[in-house]
Amino acid sequence: MTATLAAEQALNGLQLGLMLFLIAAGLTLVLGIMDTINLAHGSLYMAGAYLAAAFFQGTGSFLAAAVLAIVATALLGALLEMAILRRLYRRDHLSQVLATFALILIANETVRMIWGAQPVELSIPAPFAGAVELAPGFTYSAWQLLIIAAGLGVAVLLFILVAHTRTGMRVRAGASNREMAEVMGVDVKRLFTVVFAIGAALCALAGALLGPLLAVQVGMGESILILAFVVVVIGGIGSIRGAFVGALLVGFVDTAGRALLVPALASIAIYLLMAAVLFWKPQGLFPARG
Repeated sequence: MTATLAAEQALNGLQLGLMLFLIAAGLTLVLGIMDTINLAHGSLYMAGAYLAAAFFQGTGSFLAAAVLAIVATALLGALLEMAILRRLYRRDHLSQVLATFALILIANETVRMIWGAQPVELSIPAPFAGAVELAPGFTYSAWQLLIIAAGLGVAVLLFILVAHTRTGMRVRAGASNREMAEVMGVDVKRLFTVVFAIGAALCALAGALLGPLLAVQVGMGESILILAFVVVVIGGIGSIRGAFVGALLVGFVDTAGRALLVPALASIAIYLLMAAVLFWKPQGLFPARG
């Protein structure tokens, strides 16, 4: 492998890892704080991509479309939490899996009724349609560089939110010991809604950024949801730091596997990584509890 190809694959892995982090961050908080398995998390990613495409067609501005999609998906997530998921917190995990799987089917059919069964186009904005020369003889997509910059920026902001704000303190307390947080006066219902809305907003951002690279189509959330769960398991349930490290590991391993291995082996590389991490640390790399 040449140095140019290695650098390109490293950037591809970083881009994939950062987008997985945006999706896995909300998912790990929902699992860590609410102790709820939400299979419909990927549907919020799909909703964000479709809403970004619809707003882009209406406004002609990708920035405005992304902001509107993030706000709309956050509101949708908050309504979903208050109307449906709040009733599942005291249920067993099997009930949560069945209910949120039903939400996946409902979301897919709703999208199919509104936008149709064919993929929806979400184009790369003209200023970022070209490539940037990073070194002599090495160019890389300007849009993918923007995705990397946006992912790193959101990761820093999320770290500041969780580690250095009162809301973040409550989130960390809830992830570590939900019952003790309730006893200490934390408004758990409000905290759950805020966490779910933030997770939905992060999903929408990932959907808007990846929409121009991938097909915006019905069911697009299921495949990336599987990778997000792998990230959560590797990083440790409830841990933002674990989600970040796990997402980068999955991104680099998946990209390197596709570049170096035959397809049959590349498809299982991340699952071998997960098995190795669980063998070494059964609770994940940075578990929020314990």
